Amino acid sequence: MNEIPLGFALMLLVWVAATAIAISPKTRTYAFASWVCAAVLAALLYPNFFLGILPMKYGVFLTLLLQIAMFGMGATLTIADFVRVLKMPIAVLVGFVLQFSVMPFLGWSISLALGLPPELMLGMVLLGASPGGISSNVITYLARGNVALSVTMTACSTLAAPIMTPLMVYLYAGQSVDVDYQGMFRSILTTVVAPVVVGIAVNWVLVKAKVNASLAEKILAATSMIAICMICGLIAANSQALILQVGFVLMIGVTVHNLLGYLLGYWGSRLCGLAEQDCRTVAIEVGLQNGGMAASLATEVLKKDAAAIAPALFAPVMNVSGSILAAIWSRQIPKSDQIPNRMPTG
Repeated sequence: MNEIPLGFALMLLVWVAATAIAISPKTRTYAFASWVCAAVLAALLYPNFFLGILPMKYGVFLTLLLQIAMFGMGATLTIADFVRVLKMPIAVLVGFVLQFSVMPFLGWSISLALGLPPELMLGMVLLGASPGGISSNVITYLARGNVALSVTMTACSTLAAPIMTPLMVYLYAGQSVDVDYQGMFRSILTTVVAPVVVGIAVNWVLVKAKVNASLAEKILAATSMIAICMICGLIAANSQALILQVGFVLMIGVTVHNLLGYLLGYWGSRLCGLAEQDCRTVAIEVGLQNGGMAASLATEVLKKDAAAIAPALFAPVMNVSGSILAAIWSRQIPKSDQIPNRMPTG
């Protein structure tokens, strides 16, 4: 009888563990993080399987997955989420400034400290210059944060990305690597902003048609999560050799990047006088990045596969750390803060 390969046995064990985590009510907080980790591990162990079953070119399929994920996020948003900026302008402004100042700077400075080559530094800066992560709204809810602020910040940073992301990349990486800024602008519009806008329009139509919006949101949110897992897996499979070569050093870099994002996001908000609930929200929004967008820009626009490695590693790191942070904060009720009732599912 043939022996089961060690790699296959390890992958099977991780998938079984991820399924068990998702089923158990006590550990369900970590479900998404466990699925992302399982997808990345499977891709690293069997990259040829992942890349061999693609229905189209790698870059095109990656972009399509990102559009699906962003559409799912947009479908959980309403016009009221943008109007909310007028009701909490200080918190949104503080979060926006921290998002596009702290994270790009950290990506650049950590790269210098680790002595990363230009293309890996570009990936760290791209990651830092990306808008908030798609899963931040759910993690904010679990962490007893301000969900309304989280939704608003994610929406605002996403719509501002066509301007802010190329600008930050120009400031921190433009001197060492050739960057197609116009291409980045067009790509973010078509792969990120347009799907979000379409998703918002679909949400509006469903509400007007009195369709079960809650069920539709859950389906679209689940679709987004599956797309994110596939994105992480594809990037890991396509960059397996480079990840095995520089993965340890880069893993240190993205972990420090992520944790400092939480820390500086939280205390930056505290220094600006925001309430505890809002500080938690800003910390999560700053610490979680849209790695899928960064990876798509690296491979499709900038044509530098090495720059996609940092986003590939950041995704499992941020989802694990975010889930742990949410579990810790969920046990600490913010003083004199009202927990919002609405939980976006994307």
